[in-house]
Amino acid sequence: MSTFDETIPPTASPEVEFISLAHLNPSTELAPIPTRGIDLPYFRRYVAALEDGGYDYTLLPYGSSSADSFVVASAVGQLTERIKPIVALRPNTTPPTVAAQKLATLDQLTEGRAVVHLISGGSDAEQARQGDYLPKDRRYARTSEYVDLLRRSWTEPAAFGHDGEFYKFDDFGPGFAPYESPIPISIGGQSDEAFAVGGAKADIFSFWGEPLDDLSSEIDRVHAIARAAGRTTLPRIWVTFRPIIAKTDAEAWQKAHVYVDRIATSFGKQPYRKGVPQNVGSQRALTFADRAERYDRALWTRTAAVTNAAGASTALVGSPETVAAAILDYVDRGASLVSIRGYDTLADAVDYGEHILPLVRQEIAHRRATGRRGTLQAEHLGNYA
Repeated sequence: MSTFDETIPPTASPEVEFISLAHLNPSTELAPIPTRGIDLPYFRRYVAALEDGGYDYTLLPYGSSSADSFVVASAVGQLTERIKPIVALRPNTTPPTVAAQKLATLDQLTEGRAVVHLISGGSDAEQARQGDYLPKDRRYARTSEYVDLLRRSWTEPAAFGHDGEFYKFDDFGPGFAPYESPIPISIGGQSDEAFAVGGAKADIFSFWGEPLDDLSSEIDRVHAIARAAGRTTLPRIWVTFRPIIAKTDAEAWQKAHVYVDRIATSFGKQPYRKGVPQNVGSQRALTFADRAERYDRALWTRTAAVTNAAGASTALVGSPETVAAAILDYVDRGASLVSIRGYDTLADAVDYGEHILPLVRQEIAHRRATGRRGTLQAEHLGNYA
């Protein structure tokens, strides 16, 4: 049986939805493969593993030298029946009225599954590769205007014009409509500008994995901004981790140290990743890594340290029971969207679907049925095999 520490109303435990990241080929941080292409059989296997594993969403990342996220999202939509594709979109790459049209088209083709994650841009150098020279604070101001225009494009019943700081057009619309309702908009970042825009306007606000108390303060900050903006529905909270699991906690930690040595070797061969990151999220991750390697139940920061916090890189290490319990710790602090992606990408996606997602969902269902919040224990949750 589980050990109960708190009685809660049955409706207090939120639904938890899981996100993965779509991988286009077998190259990983553990074993990089020089390629810029799509391995179509691998991509099909990966997407099928997400569908079979019970994931709810997959993020289609965007970079100046990566595959186009819109096209890949459309492929995901046709290869799956249930997975919701999240299009990562930089406002500098696509005018808002065109983005609204493309997203609504995706939403129609997937019967309401489209989501968009707006990336304002954390690196001046990366933005400049595609001709964007706005300073970072102005990029978030542009994102704010972009969000308004996306929603107007989806909902205005007649043509409208706009003359703003970043965009100007005449007599647009009515735009192509989404399947049933406006498409959810996600925003992330740790700068003051990110909080201001995301708290006031985003449907979803995304974070990288941080120590529980630090992340709780950031969630409170987002929600306070939302309330100050007069919102009655608060942004959902999305948090991302890189779990490393094995049958026991001890075996997981052994595996984690092997992984980090391989990752460090891989990243050590890429000098362009050196230096102080410009984005605040990476700076925070490195600060946590400098302070300690381990936090809370299972959070490990060494993976962030060896990669110079290049993207979401903090790990959760332990048995499936330990990692599932750690995820629920974050759910208890307000997260309802949990992104988990591994370092051995396809194998980890399969393992998480078999051993992590069911444990978390079982505990949530248990809480709803009993009105109690418990501690995950192996004897009532099964074992990793």
